[in-house]
Amino acid sequence: MDIDYRVAIVLAPILVAAGWAAFNIGAAALRQIQGFLNKEA
Repeated sequence: MDIDYRVAIVLAPILVAAGWAAFNIGAAALRQIQGFLNKEA
């Protein structure tokens, strides 16, 4: 069974960019949620 590495080469940068964006947006979202919860208390 031969694996076509061209698919991985094409998808790797897209997956890295998506992961980086999710990491940054996730961190900002957590800060916003924590600020909202702290303001309510």
